[in-house]
Amino acid sequence: MGNFNLDQRKAQIVWRKNNISNTVKGRQNGSEYQHIIPKQIWTESLWSGIRTDLPKYLKSKNIHPHSGVHNLVSSWVISANLYFPIYQEESLKGLMLEFLKQKISSEITEISEVTLEFAFSKGNALHPAPLLGEQDGNRGSGQTSPDVAFIVKTKTGKGIILTECKFTEHSFYRCSARRITDKGVRKANPDSNRCMLDSSSCNYENICHQTVWGRKYWSLLKLSNKGKSTLQRCPAATAGYQLFRQQALAEGIMQSGDYSLVVSSVAFDNRNEGLKRCLKRTGIDDFQTGWGDIFDGKAKFKTWTHQEWVQFVRDNQTNGEFTDWLNYLKERYNY
Repeated sequence: MGNFNLDQRKAQIVWRKNNISNTVKGRQNGSEYQHIIPKQIWTESLWSGIRTDLPKYLKSKNIHPHSGVHNLVSSWVISANLYFPIYQEESLKGLMLEFLKQKISSEITEISEVTLEFAFSKGNALHPAPLLGEQDGNRGSGQTSPDVAFIVKTKTGKGIILTECKFTEHSFYRCSARRITDKGVRKANPDSNRCMLDSSSCNYENICHQTVWGRKYWSLLKLSNKGKSTLQRCPAATAGYQLFRQQALAEGIMQSGDYSLVVSSVAFDNRNEGLKRCLKRTGIDDFQTGWGDIFDGKAKFKTWTHQEWVQFVRDNQTNGEFTDWLNYLKERYNY
């Protein structure tokens, strides 16, 4: 089996030759790489159709773009290239509506809004600060703000589909509270090995160091019988932290009673076999089919692949309306 991340880096270096204005290696985490471009020209990594509107949108919404936007395999950039055009084009929004009906719920009747780095406004009880206890973040930085959110109407009310977008990542990352050194006011975890106990040996809510930090994730999430019988470690411990936080956000929103449908979803590249299996040692063979079963809650969990979305547009567009965009995605990502 090949290395998907390495394969995509090589593919992006080839793409770069004809699509980026210079060959200077960019820097990330203190090192230079050919698949990283200089940060001052990061917008050249965007499809031309969003290159002007997206920076304006980020500024108007006070959104912090990801620190790795100049990385050609950035999942933040692929998210923008694939899903920000839905914000711009009503006809593409109509196609996404039909796609969401198929992949998420037939109860959806309309997409009201498409939002990047979603969070309720400060002062709202569903903002990540009061809901999750995330006191020191902003949209796009330091708080649970899904890459894309689709605000929808349903047959019985309103809904939100919270979407984490992935490309070459190998996992959903390890829990930040397993650190063994202090970081500012956040004290180190005195025993991170306890996070690795199976669900029959402990109550994760009672031992979670995130709770010491004031985070409220476990107050919103309850394990199902399936979770209690299958988890070999805390689901957030080593590879599921982002999924865990987004699921808590979704559950908190659903428990408010203001929405008839709340979904935590993942959109990802179907070729990324490592991501699919990243929770295997946690007790979940494939996150697509196993994650949603471990919690007993009102919010749902769904997935789709970037390839499915692109193919849906290709099959259902009218008069070649999105051919330019589709050709870009084909050349850039082989979608």
